[in-house]
Amino acid sequence: MSSLSKRKSAWLPWLALLCLVAPMFASFYFDDMFSSVSYLFDNPSMTVLGWDAAGYGLYTSGYSVLCVFGGLVVCGILLDKWGIRVTGSIFVTMMVAGAGLVLHTLLTGGKVGVAYVGCMFFGLGSEIAGTTVTRSIAKWFKTGPMALAMGLQLSISRLGTALALVLSPRLIVQQAGHVYTLQETARPAIFGMILMFVGLILWAVFVAIDARHDNEMVEEKSDEAPFRLSDVGKVFGNGNFWLLALLCVLFYSSVVAFKKFAGSILIPRFDIPASAAGWMVSMLPFSSVIFSPLFGVLVDKKGHGTFWMILGSILALTAHLLLAFAPAGVPFYGYLAMVFLGFGYSLVPAALWPSVPNVVPEKVLGTTYSLIYWVQNLGLLSFKMAAGNILSVNEGNAGTGVLYVELMFVSLCIAAVAVALLFFRSSKRHPELKLDVPSV
Repeated sequence: MSSLSKRKSAWLPWLALLCLVAPMFASFYFDDMFSSVSYLFDNPSMTVLGWDAAGYGLYTSGYSVLCVFGGLVVCGILLDKWGIRVTGSIFVTMMVAGAGLVLHTLLTGGKVGVAYVGCMFFGLGSEIAGTTVTRSIAKWFKTGPMALAMGLQLSISRLGTALALVLSPRLIVQQAGHVYTLQETARPAIFGMILMFVGLILWAVFVAIDARHDNEMVEEKSDEAPFRLSDVGKVFGNGNFWLLALLCVLFYSSVVAFKKFAGSILIPRFDIPASAAGWMVSMLPFSSVIFSPLFGVLVDKKGHGTFWMILGSILALTAHLLLAFAPAGVPFYGYLAMVFLGFGYSLVPAALWPSVPNVVPEKVLGTTYSLIYWVQNLGLLSFKMAAGNILSVNEGNAGTGVLYVELMFVSLCIAAVAVALLFFRSSKRHPELKLDVPSV
């Protein structure tokens, strides 16, 4: 470390982290702003906006469209070629602009297709901005507590989801027989845009800090050959990559797609008001905020990562079995399901993401992460649309619609357990990968 780096203020990396977390907090909030009030779209006559469950499902699926069609794969190349400041500025701006188009559609009563386009740009901007934030943290904390910084970034970002789940039912108060105006329906998005602008301002502050201190935070130059398209083929030919990618898409779809329709599932299932449903599902991000860093330390110190993936998948399966088959009208079972799902939502990511560097060479690590995110978004797009269509087809029979949606999630979790078991077997067959060996 240079003498200049030694003299650098100890608080400056943490100020950079604060600036980096802000746009991600806003992104997580905006992405989940309707999750606990999704009942608004169970019947088009409930709002002047006139969306139904299928339309809402289409809108939410827009998040993943541009990501699926190459955006995430290109991201790693752009980061390497243009750097974090240029790349991040482009896609943070894209994220805010996409959110603005969604808000405009809500306030003017525009067609769901326009909001879908806005969500497409918001989604691509958010995903690439998130990757850029991770890269930036790695740069600023290269000689410091990097794992802690990344854990804090994830925890605080997920607090944005928790805020959305709890705040939205208070911004849109549930009223029987009330037809919600455009302004009422748009309230969560208005608050989300305020967060977006704060995030954009703090990103600009980060760019200024990063530019001024760039000589102090020089990234290591790699001796690896530059990225080539042939490297993508090498990743696709790696069996362990496919196991991790499949586990990622199956597990995350059972959690993220569920959150999008949490209000439509929990309210009729357990006969609770929207505010209670918001608190119930907010247990997911709140638990991950607390337990993700703790489970990360557990994986680092104890190893057995593939076992924790299996356990987390089983916990998610248990949660969805409760949501599908527990006695109706008893909120206790809903809270219990969220406890199981919350623990699983903390365990699986804590073990999955650190396993990626063990199964591919460092040269293709960025490409591998991008491809896993790509597969994940392909699944999220499909299962969000499927859930919305199932609820829409069974609009007059909420109990049947909820059951069929939950059976879909149960199937995803069963498949996730099977894939985790296959990865466990691969670990035993290839001890040289050190998938279950403590890292510290």
